Amino acid sequence: MSRRDPSQEEIALERLPKAPLNRESLRETLMFARYVQPYRARFLAGLVTLFFSATFGLAFPLLAGALIDAAMKPGGAHLPLLGALSLAQVAAVLAGSVTLQALCSFNSSLAFNRVGQSALADLRHECYQRLITLPMAFFGQRRVGELTSRVSTDIAQIEGALIDALPSICRQTVFLIGGITLIAITSGRLTLVILCTLPFLIAAAVFFGRRLRRYSRETQDQLAATNTIVEETLQAIASVKAFANEAFELKRYEAANARVLAAALGAARWRAVFVAFFILALFGGIVIVLWFGAGLLQRGEISAGELTRFVLYTTFVAGAMGQAAELFSQIQKTVGATQRVRELLREPAEATGAVAGTGLPARLRGEVSFEAVNFRYPARPEMAVLRELSLAAQPGERIALVGPSGAGKSTITALLLRFYEPESGRLLIDGRDARDYPLGWLRGQMAIVPQDVLLFGGSIAENIVYGRPGADDAAIREAARLANADDFIRGFPEGYATLVGDRGVKLSGGQRQRIAIARAILKNPAILILDEATSSLDSESEQLVQGALDRLMQGRTTFIIAHRLATVRNADKIAVIEAGRVVELGTHDELSARPDGLYRRLSSLQFGPGNPLG
Repeated sequence: MSRRDPSQEEIALERLPKAPLNRESLRETLMFARYVQPYRARFLAGLVTLFFSATFGLAFPLLAGALIDAAMKPGGAHLPLLGALSLAQVAAVLAGSVTLQALCSFNSSLAFNRVGQSALADLRHECYQRLITLPMAFFGQRRVGELTSRVSTDIAQIEGALIDALPSICRQTVFLIGGITLIAITSGRLTLVILCTLPFLIAAAVFFGRRLRRYSRETQDQLAATNTIVEETLQAIASVKAFANEAFELKRYEAANARVLAAALGAARWRAVFVAFFILALFGGIVIVLWFGAGLLQRGEISAGELTRFVLYTTFVAGAMGQAAELFSQIQKTVGATQRVRELLREPAEATGAVAGTGLPARLRGEVSFEAVNFRYPARPEMAVLRELSLAAQPGERIALVGPSGAGKSTITALLLRFYEPESGRLLIDGRDARDYPLGWLRGQMAIVPQDVLLFGGSIAENIVYGRPGADDAAIREAARLANADDFIRGFPEGYATLVGDRGVKLSGGQRQRIAIARAILKNPAILILDEATSSLDSESEQLVQGALDRLMQGRTTFIIAHRLATVRNADKIAVIEAGRVVELGTHDELSARPDGLYRRLSSLQFGPGNPLG
């Protein structure tokens, strides 16, 4: 039988770091019991039926031994509480016990799965809710893969613990305690014999288990590395073929694949040794027990049924002890996963500002004023991005922000959207501090058309209606018409139901831009932000997009970030930003007339010294 390659989820779960088991970590893990509390009745029912299922499981060796005794003794077998029973009666009791065990196992498994899945759905909802309400500063210091791991891999580990590990711990505890008790009741001398062999089995399981986990983790790390190579190669397949580097990528993959093979073979050797040793030790122990027990049976000190019962109980105890190491490892991973999820849930959400409905206008007029604003990004506190920046925009004005890369243009719009708060100074909107407005309401008055439009993987209509969820089809079509998008959308066989693909990959850059403009038109904002909205388009697409933008900007306060100065010459005011300050402010004609101005110098760099965009 071929070996199944582990899935990505299994690899991720195996690679989860383990947390030390101490009072603090266990207390933090137990705090997740509040997610189970709404389903506590079903959870308790699952525990009860699990206990009965394990109890009926413990009855199996007892009844199996009685079945042998009933066959060998003329008077039948004697069972506690039931008295002397014939062979047929013992068989009937055994069949009933197995049936009841199956029913109890069904009920406990169903109960734990229902409780676990319901509790984890609540946990996933809370984690996602917290994620999308966290401030931009948080996302600026985290990797997306790390955050998605919190709501996928970590919660999957908690799911495994709640649905599988917890019932298994309860079941194996019953088997271990009950098995040892019944072994001792069956034969004290045989109990001493088996207790002398079990420590060696436990020590071997721990010894080999550690090494197998180390090799298994190394194998999965190397396999993950090969998967990364495949992913990178396929994502950049055009570059690979353009540079004719297929042989180079194949060689890189072969080297990684060889490391996977070496690690897998190392794990296979240890696994083979462990299996051979465990079989030798386990069956050797049973042989010793059978040899010693056969002597007792020969001398009439125990019956054949008691010997059978003892051997079966011994396997129960050995099985419970054999799973202890794996369950302990799973508990360590679960504790680590719960700590990481708890860290996420403890992160403070965005400050939402005032309560909606407290003297808010129906719509902002669009007056914006930055007053001596200073700002540093939390991830780079040593670098000042804005320095005493002051800038004002009247309702309906078009303000262009130009300047060298890294001057702080995008930071101004990020503060306007309140992704971040100024370190000092004030941002006023319609004469009020921006923090006096409810955050959701304020952002609802703004819209942004970015340079790199990111569309969601649904249909064109779903991407447009994202600007105003709940808008009807007529409003969506009108927004697309005003954005010069209706014609190309109707050209698709499925029209507005056309799927755009991952990140909008099925549409051209100009088409994506017009979808973004339609989304902004549908939102009908008072303040509009255009971040290099036409910089990467060809001439024909730029003309169509610019026409849509001109309609969109009418009657709205607009902030235009642009490196291509030809796109901002009609702005009401042009603010030239350098090193976080407004160094020049005026119209295109005014700034072009300054012989030593930064705007004129930037113009000369783009259009030549003899033609400064005049």
